[in-house]
Amino acid sequence: MVKIPSPRRLFRSRSRSTAGSSAGADTCAMVAEHEKIEWEVRPGGMLVQKRRTPEEDAAAVEYILVRVATGWQWHDVSIDATATFGDLKVMLSLVTGLWPREQRLLYRGKERDDCDHLHMVGVQDKDKVLLLEDPAVKERKLRSTTLAQLMGVPCHSFVQV
Repeated sequence: MVKIPSPRRLFRSRSRSTAGSSAGADTCAMVAEHEKIEWEVRPGGMLVQKRRTPEEDAAAVEYILVRVATGWQWHDVSIDATATFGDLKVMLSLVTGLWPREQRLLYRGKERDDCDHLHMVGVQDKDKVLLLEDPAVKERKLRSTTLAQLMGVPCHSFVQV
């Protein structure tokens, strides 16, 4: 059997050990954190944390604002905190015009895979992510434009009649 400490011991004032109003603020923070958790008593008499329905979970989705730097431009994108970098690429394709496969996302100096989740990597509200165009795609675009220019130039005969 697990013994649960009494609320008096959990939220006891620290005025004896610390001076000033910080003790009152600590107590208020602990009480506020305690009030966020909802409890229920199960039929067997066990006290457990209350389950939430899928509708409540959908309402509790946390959104973060990610600042994306694309060289000289900044884009602020609001996205779900548990989304993946692939989802972020899709959102950025609407803003920048680059296809998701043409994008490279760097966070804290490392390129991130499409399956990496933002919250697992440590992306928080108003963090900066760097967007680069894939060099291989950039080279292919350059080649296709030069070929199109060459094909557009009419051929000149080198033999004059």
